[in-house]
Amino acid sequence: MNGRKFKDYYSILGVEKGASKKDLKKAYHDLARKYHPDANPNNKNAEEKFKEISEAYEVLSDPKKRKEYEEGVRFYESGGFAGGRGEGFGQGAPYGGVGDFTNLFDMFGDFSGFAGAGQPQRERGKDLHYHIRLTFEDALKGLATRINVSRDESCPVCFGSGAKPGTSPKICPECQGRGVVAQNEGFFSLSRACSRCLGKGTIIESACPNCKGGGKSPKIQKITVKIPPGVKDGSKIRFKGKGGLGSNGGPPGDLYIITQVAPHSVFKRDGNDILLDLPITFTEAALGANVKVPTLDGAVSLKMPAGTQEGKSFRLRGKGTPSPAGGGRGDMLIKVRIAVPNKLNAKEKEALGKFAELHKENPREHLERLAR
Repeated sequence: MNGRKFKDYYSILGVEKGASKKDLKKAYHDLARKYHPDANPNNKNAEEKFKEISEAYEVLSDPKKRKEYEEGVRFYESGGFAGGRGEGFGQGAPYGGVGDFTNLFDMFGDFSGFAGAGQPQRERGKDLHYHIRLTFEDALKGLATRINVSRDESCPVCFGSGAKPGTSPKICPECQGRGVVAQNEGFFSLSRACSRCLGKGTIIESACPNCKGGGKSPKIQKITVKIPPGVKDGSKIRFKGKGGLGSNGGPPGDLYIITQVAPHSVFKRDGNDILLDLPITFTEAALGANVKVPTLDGAVSLKMPAGTQEGKSFRLRGKGTPSPAGGGRGDMLIKVRIAVPNKLNAKEKEALGKFAELHKENPREHLERLAR
């Protein structure tokens, strides 16, 4: 057997080979609480240990699996199949698996009830989406805030198995644990997902009363999320691993924060640039002036040259919004709007009349030539 051995499920659970079902259950629960992924969120070794003890308990708590396991150990340790295939039992099996030799059994069909048995598909948890409302200023500056998120956790009653405490999932009798069944099509044999276990390979005869067999239960959690500076309305921010709980040892999903940014009373946004319409008076446009302009960093003075026209644009570099991905800030683009007074008093009318007599420039002269 090349010096390799089976996984010793009894040693993994810390019990004797003749341990009762009650002793197995107690040992499993004690170890599950200690190594559960929720109690060790950043400990990969604990996660692997949890999968290992879950695998051991699944096999030893089921009388049929336990018998087959012990027979398999004795058979392979005595020589087993010629060619030394006996070293595989429990070596690197997936969560809930029974060993590497299942592929060999699949080659010969159902052998001793082990053909592909007990290998549930690892499933990634669901992605969660959460909408958060931000003021225009908060979106530009960024902030850290706490939110309440409803996400699934491993059921505290059945420890994620979905089965009623004291029981365990059973190998599906329809597909013998493979999760798929053969369907003959002429000369070909196709596989489809088992309709009884839905491809899981196991069924639950007595469902956990808390999670109804799902292995998960929802819980409201407070999560601190950091919103980077410069997010836009509709920005999607990913928080890896903060989503729904995975199944059968699968990884958790992600949490996506979607921003809803309130509009500003004055500023508008175009990418990382800030847009501002700046009203000035007729005399400021004609004579020139220094005009105070609001920016995200406070007011600045902007020089208007004499003869400034309606629609003229000015650019203030680096006065826009920061990029959420880094790389500096955008610019502020200012467009001049000349404010024409709605009402004039007698003196103002007299002054403009004198100006009109003195200023003989006709801005429509080129159009009038075409109209002749």
